[in-house]
Amino acid sequence: MCNDYRLEVDIASIVQDFDDLKIKITTPEGRPNVPAREDIKISDSAPIVRSVEGERGLGELVNRRWSWPGPGGKPVYNFRSEGREFTSGRCLILADGFYEFTRPEEPGQKRKTKWLFTMRDHPWFCIAGIWRDSPAGEAFTMLTMDAGEDVAPYHHRQIIPLARDRWADWLDPGVPAQEVLKYLPRGSLPATPVFPPSPVQAAML
Repeated sequence: MCNDYRLEVDIASIVQDFDDLKIKITTPEGRPNVPAREDIKISDSAPIVRSVEGERGLGELVNRRWSWPGPGGKPVYNFRSEGREFTSGRCLILADGFYEFTRPEEPGQKRKTKWLFTMRDHPWFCIAGIWRDSPAGEAFTMLTMDAGEDVAPYHHRQIIPLARDRWADWLDPGVPAQEVLKYLPRGSLPATPVFPPSPVQAAML
């Protein structure tokens, strides 16, 4: 599952994109300081846009912790979406790439191959998430579903990057979750190796 993602796009460009989609973004805690980051890892603080109750087309841009402690203490950084409606606490997680890792294909090779997934048609995207208060403070997690065609060769589950025209719907808890949490068209999430791939993996490219 996704335990590492990337955000190198500046906040000004992100806010402008939301404005172009007629989604008004407020910064109740001041505009977050978001330096370009190649690796955002579990428990790091990162920017999200969360819904504002009773206000469609309005979101709050805040920095929050990725993952909250589960019942046994393990971090809840991914959360299954199937069969759930998420009638509160929805958020959009800002990213321009996410990573998956595959096991070595060659005997004696120990290092996993790290794959970067990006959005084919836009420099950045939003991942469907939820946020909640927790003993560690307010935190968010990424929603997941069975892997679609782009991710299935690398992992059996995937996080859910949303089509741009569904961002406002995800921020509106009145829109049923399963109407929004859909696969993108095949080819939308190209993967490139960050660590050099083996010959077998290279043939998948």
